[in-house]
Amino acid sequence: MSDLPTLHMLHTCPFCWKIRSINDHLGINYQKIQVNAMKTKKELSFTDGWGKVPVWTETNGEIVVDSTPIMKHIDSTYNNGSLWSTDDEKRRDEWMEWVDSKMSKATIPILYGTLFSALKTTTRVSKLETFGFFSKRIYAWAGFPIMWGIIAKKRVKKDGRKPKQLWHDLLTEFTNEFRGKPFFGGEKPDFVDLAAFGYMRSISPFPQFSQLEEHHEGINWYKRVENTLVTN
Repeated sequence: MSDLPTLHMLHTCPFCWKIRSINDHLGINYQKIQVNAMKTKKELSFTDGWGKVPVWTETNGEIVVDSTPIMKHIDSTYNNGSLWSTDDEKRRDEWMEWVDSKMSKATIPILYGTLFSALKTTTRVSKLETFGFFSKRIYAWAGFPIMWGIIAKKRVKKDGRKPKQLWHDLLTEFTNEFRGKPFFGGEKPDFVDLAAFGYMRSISPFPQFSQLEEHHEGINWYKRVENTLVTN
């Protein structure tokens, strides 16, 4: 067993960035294991069929899967559940569901919503993730028409908004809920803030992040959360 808790992850996975964000906020020392992007099921066979990142493993061997349950586990284990605790559970639960359903689905369109952006994204992913020699090149050049033509294009068409406009609308809706405070959680970030921040942060390794930076309230909130990170 490891002396540190372990996160099995993909560098460009938005759900993994949620875990990295809560850990960085709390200053938790942990080990990152970047799995092969083409062999996730094989490398995560110890999860008894889950086979997806993120996977969190405690030093005692306890395995926790799925991003929001992992965040709750980390908050409970290392922070006495303070981030999840609130006087308004209904508001927290509604907005946590909103973040996990709305923001998570907006990451694919902004990264792969046009043919050119999809090409830039898959090329960048091929450099950031762990691939074999041939699979890296196959993903870079064969992955973008699949991500754009089959996945992102359908999402953009179904929503009806340009990917940038979708993100701007989401950031407006989210920041309008702050009730005059700097964060959703009030004077400091809470669980919902860090989950939303994680999804937005997952786009930061890509040039499309500049489109999100054009949203004044959204990027100011993002920087405020970023300033609370103990490790980065």
